[in-house]
This record gives sequence, structure tokens and C-alpha cells, in this order.
Amino acid sequence: MSEQSTATGAEELAQRYSRSLIGVFGAPQRVLVRGEGVHVWDADGNRYLDLLGGIAVNALGHAHPDVVAALGKQAETLGHVSNFFATPTQIELAERLLQLAQAPGGSGVFFTNSGTESNEAAFKIARRTGRPRIIALERSFHGRTMGALALTHKEAYRAPFEPLPGGVEFLPAEDLPALEAALATGDVAAVVLEPIQGEAGVIPLTEAYLLGVRELTAAHGTLLILDEVQTGIGRTGEWFAHQRFEGVVPDVMTLAKGLGGGFPIGAVVTFGEHASTLLSPGQHGTTFGGNPLGAAVALAVLGTLAEEDLLGAARTLGAQLTAEVAALAARDARVEGSRGAGLLQGIALAAPIAPQVVTAALEAGFIVNAANPSTIRLAPPLVVTGEQLTSFLTALPALLDRAEQLVAGTDATPEKRF
Repeated sequence: MSEQSTATGAEELAQRYSRSLIGVFGAPQRVLVRGEGVHVWDADGNRYLDLLGGIAVNALGHAHPDVVAALGKQAETLGHVSNFFATPTQIELAERLLQLAQAPGGSGVFFTNSGTESNEAAFKIARRTGRPRIIALERSFHGRTMGALALTHKEAYRAPFEPLPGGVEFLPAEDLPALEAALATGDVAAVVLEPIQGEAGVIPLTEAYLLGVRELTAAHGTLLILDEVQTGIGRTGEWFAHQRFEGVVPDVMTLAKGLGGGFPIGAVVTFGEHASTLLSPGQHGTTFGGNPLGAAVALAVLGTLAEEDLLGAARTLGAQLTAEVAALAARDARVEGSRGAGLLQGIALAAPIAPQVVTAALEAGFIVNAANPSTIRLAPPLVVTGEQLTSFLTALPALLDRAEQLVAGTDATPEKRF
């Protein structure tokens, strides 16, 4: 499907972008003008199957009627009030998150605007323990603000902004003896980790490791902080990824992305009275966190996910995707298999050509992402269908052919598949 180009077509818009925006994201791959469900359209009228969902953000896809209705209804009453006041939507959303998290009495919620702000707040909670050290994992990604960046392992992200907040040490994932040795001194405030390391290449931490981390942190009085910014809100087939494993209950959990279905809202959930009382009045704040519009949209997202059993769909479709990738890998040596859970999946490639596959996919009408040079990340809206996922996997061999052409420098242009 295509639409008529407008007077402000893609080329002109791209030029205006480069003249007016700071180039921290580089040149945009396309200028998108509208979306519906799991599809988006660019300024030249080309349609794309969005299998990235704004990087695990658009849980209900684009322009979902429940999100649109919630925004409009709330905007008719209150759009913003300061945090000197409360609103019913803010209170209801906090109660709903505590219920979904199965958090015990004394737990609490702090609302933010993004994942990096949620992790920044969690960093401050860890500091309030009075212990000087924080443990994060190698290959971790927790955000771009200074505290969240200090928890992020990738040197290329860290180096331009050093000195970062101190006291953060990195350990390899799945190494419980190393963690036990680090905790033995009794001065570690928190262990911070992602249940599935998304930016590292969609690498799940094992059940045995997560249970071991929970046991060790509890034994040493250390907070366990789970970054569920990418994995939360039904993405893996459970409300939160740690709920896949009985006994893995954090002290602090950070959220964002899918919570607002595209509207910027995040949250910090503290479990139990100890973690919930570490920040006292005046020690942290935010202007827009928990504003009525964001809270109303988040409630609509959570309600629709539950009513349409989209968590169950994520489990079913994740299993389908895993099976179809395995079948493809058996036929095509360029595909090694998949990693992940639910609808957060990484397709592992035998060669480091994932960026070229992303380019080829866009040419063919698919939006995906290279989580690392040899991994294609899929994080589609939870309303995606099995047929739509299959369409991408059916096209993948041709996309790999095209990617190999791009690496070799040949200029064959494939037929677009919109």
C-alpha cells in the first residue's frame, strides 16, 4: 500500500531535520508520518511492518483506539498538575502496578518520564543505603543520564562523559562465585541487572543465575534492582520478566517503554518498607512524572493488555517465532537461532551483517533493529499476528542475500515488498 507524496516529502523533511535538530541520532532512516496497528507510513507514502515497536514501546501498536480515547477523555479534565497535588489516575495506576507486581504491604511507586529517569531514581535509592559500592553486569545498558550511564558497561557510551558517578563495578553475567566474592565485604548497596540484556543482543539471564543473585543479595542485605524498562509490561508473556521464575522478587524494579504504549511515562516500584522508605520527602522529584495524561494512558494500556490476553498472545507468538527461526536455521547456515522470551527476540546470525540486514529489511518494508553486529532484534507491538511474523521470516533469506550484497558493495536493488 502507498499514498500520495505531499509537498513536504521525505527528502525535504530530512533536510529540515538536519538543519534544526542536534544530530545525536544521526540521519533518520525514514521520516514517518502516521501509523495504524502494526504498520507505519513514511512521508513518501510507503508502508512498513513495524516489528520493533519503537524499541519495545508501542505495546498496542500505533493509534490504538483505547489509547486515543484515554488521551482525549483525560485531556478534557486535567492535563497537568504539579506534584503538590494528587490525581485519581495517578493513584489508580500506582495501585494497579503494585497489584500486578504482587508487591507486599509497604511497597510504593515513584513515577518518571522515561527508563533512564527510572534507573536514575533507583541509583539514588541505592545511594541512600549508605553503602558505597554498586554492582552491575558486563554488557549492561541502563540509560544515558549520568547515574544510569554509570551503570552502563559499554565504554563507547561512557568515555566521552567521564568522570561518571563512582562506586560502580561490573561483573560477568552468570558468574555467581564472582558475585559472592564481591558481596562478601558487606559494603555493596545494590546489584542492578536486566533479566534480558536487550542492547547486548537480547541475552536472557538464566533462572539459576537470577535465583542465585536473589539469594546472595538477600543474605548480604544488598538491594536487588531489576531493570524491566524493556522487558516489562507483558513483553515476555508475563507482566514483568522476573515473574517467569518463582522466587525472583526484586527490592526495586524500574519500568518505562511499554507502560505508556507510546506516551512517555516510567515508574520505579519498591518492594516492602525498607526500599520504599530510603528516599524521604524532598530527596527526589520530577515535574511531569505521574501526570494525569500519562497515568490515564498507562491505565488504558494495562487494561487492554489484560482484556485481550495479549500476554498469552506474547507467549504463543514467542514460541512460534522460536520454532520458525529454528526451522530456518536448519535450512540456512547464515541463521543460528534465536534468543529471548515472548515478543522480545534476537535472531542470531552467523556473520556480523545485522546492520545491513536492517537496511535490506527497510527497503523491503520491514522495521527491525540490529542489537549488535550479529543479532537482529524483534520487539513488535503485542497486537502483531503470527502471519505478520511469518512474513518477515519468509523474507529473511532474501534479506540476507541483499545484506551480503551491501557488504560486498554491489548495487542490486531489490523489489520493494510493501
